[in-house]
Amino acid sequence: MTTPGINIVWLKRDLRLQNHAALHAAEKDGGPYRIIYLFEPSLVGLPDTSLRHLQFVFKSIEEMNRDLLCYNRQVDLFYGDAQPVFEWLLNAFHVRSLFSHQESGIQLTWNRDKQVKVLLDRRSVSWKEFQRDGIVRGITHRKGWDKQWFATMLQPPMRNEYSSTDLPKLDHPFPLPHSLERDLLSYPAELQTPGENAAHHTLKSFAEKRGFNYSKGISKPQQSRESCSRLSAHLAWGNLSIQQTYHFIKHHPNYAKNKRSFSAFLMRLKWHCHFIQKFEVECSYETQCVNRGYESLERTNDPNLLKAWKAGQTGLPLVDALMRCLAETGWINFRMRAMLVSVLCHHFDQDWRNGAHHLSQLFLDYEPGIHYTQFQMQAGTTGTNTVRIYNPVKQSIEHDPDGQFIKQWVPELRGVPVEYIHEPWKMDLNTQSLCRVILGQDYPTPSVDVLEAARSARQRIWGHRKDSLVQTERQRILKTHTRNRLSSRKRPTTRGRPTQDELPGLH
Repeated sequence: MTTPGINIVWLKRDLRLQNHAALHAAEKDGGPYRIIYLFEPSLVGLPDTSLRHLQFVFKSIEEMNRDLLCYNRQVDLFYGDAQPVFEWLLNAFHVRSLFSHQESGIQLTWNRDKQVKVLLDRRSVSWKEFQRDGIVRGITHRKGWDKQWFATMLQPPMRNEYSSTDLPKLDHPFPLPHSLERDLLSYPAELQTPGENAAHHTLKSFAEKRGFNYSKGISKPQQSRESCSRLSAHLAWGNLSIQQTYHFIKHHPNYAKNKRSFSAFLMRLKWHCHFIQKFEVECSYETQCVNRGYESLERTNDPNLLKAWKAGQTGLPLVDALMRCLAETGWINFRMRAMLVSVLCHHFDQDWRNGAHHLSQLFLDYEPGIHYTQFQMQAGTTGTNTVRIYNPVKQSIEHDPDGQFIKQWVPELRGVPVEYIHEPWKMDLNTQSLCRVILGQDYPTPSVDVLEAARSARQRIWGHRKDSLVQTERQRILKTHTRNRLSSRKRPTTRGRPTQDELPGLH
């Protein structure tokens, strides 16, 4: 015998209590409801997922539960895939409706949603999904999308209010394994603080002070850690919505004083959603070259170069500093992310897929719709964008001139004079001894000749653009993504080019 009817709110990448349409709908319905989050084994074990992602989610939910305590509510955690969890819920309760935000995720989450929809339809349970950040499912063209997105952003964010409930604590057969729960509780201090309160604090500090240096520091590996918004992880996991962020900055008293930087930031929020919308339309970005012609481009894929790149042991100081910083803190600025991909795919001649999961695991702000579209753009596999082959030495000299960032993250080089910090291989043996760093012993010699590797990559990439399939695919991509005629991927329910530093809104 089932218990009385209830509604369910299914949280995904929307871990907040304010400006939350699904929770608002559950309250407005008037009936009892439970809030759930699923740690799905089929997703937890994927190569694009890491413990730091799960920890961020867990800690965000812990904060939500503290704030919900006064209403006798909580987010119930399940360790189980969606199909068996919802089958149990439908058997244990008379579920009337499911509320959630739409998820623009990887192929597996799309397939999961389709399966859940079939199950709900079979049991006559309605599923009301809400748009996330102005991303539209199921569209066949993007005509009017920009205008609609701006209209959404300018609307005042929704204010959620909560009623108290007398529903008893939920006992279910999907508890978190003790080993996983132990790991989730041990959140590293070096990573950004999760949760809605930290997100609002970060947004406020950006608008009140840090954002005044936004444009000046956006490309610098060290300065960007302070002057960029640092909201990317909060946006990726939904501690804040894009609408809340846009509205707060647009209407902040400091907007007029810092209009140039704040306007640039708001435009990057737009491009953030633009790339997720592209992924929503063509989800094969995740696994295949979006331009199929590049599948035939031969790569050397040297495993030793890949290993050195992942470990931050390439002998290229800025590259190594960035990878080590990312491994410890989960964040670097966008230009430096682009350079890491460029070095991987161009200088080291690696297939982009060899590094995509490694970086997705390290990025605390991993957002599939941005990650895969940007990875391929930087790898040069779109056939439509200018191929950017970053010179890591030039980038180092321009953006870390004193080697401050390098010396912080590559302690082996702290004794190296500034004139050699970007190219330590130019030191003679006597200078190396004086600096207490012997190349090849204390720090690697360069994995490649930067200029020669770039020259070879340029010939290889540009030469392959003449391939007939690359040309055919180029026209398809332009028609699909830049001429407002988007081919839709079916969902369970209906759902001017920027400069380098304007691209993804990851700042």
